[in-house]
Amino acid sequence: MLRTPASAALRKAAVRAARPSTTVALGCRAATTHAISNPTLANIEKRWEGLPMQEQAELWMALRDRMKESWTELTVQEKKAAYWIAFGPHGPRALPPPGEGKKVALYTFFGLGLSFAIFATMRAFAKPPPSTMTKEWQEATNEFLIAQKSDPLTGISSEGYSGKGHVQSPSSKA
Repeated sequence: MLRTPASAALRKAAVRAARPSTTVALGCRAATTHAISNPTLANIEKRWEGLPMQEQAELWMALRDRMKESWTELTVQEKKAAYWIAFGPHGPRALPPPGEGKKVALYTFFGLGLSFAIFATMRAFAKPPPSTMTKEWQEATNEFLIAQKSDPLTGISSEGYSGKGHVQSPSSKA
């Protein structure tokens, strides 16, 4: 961007327009200097979860505005409420309900049992293995590959090969 005296003046004017005037800032600050009433903050630990979202937001904003001032002006009730709202065991920090571990374990074992039942049922009604999975067929495949000189550098037809080749199944004559 080209830096000229005109562009610098425009930039300064934009910054001044975006910045609130001191009288407006003082007016907002003066409006929030009163303490929040004790009945509003009383027993907040028990009432917080039951409050509507709008009231929770309003109370938190009021406390936040009070905390922007000197903390010596905050009442003990306001300090306790601000701490509890910020760090209390609610929302994502809520304690797990009693018995949750047992419920998770029960559902896990149920899922494993159901999986085993499905596996066993599929295994019981499955077709027999194909004829290509017999030891004799796989030995014949090895002989065919040797005759065809398949993979002569490192495979079954290479010089000094000592592997099993394609044999992986037990004999069908057992």
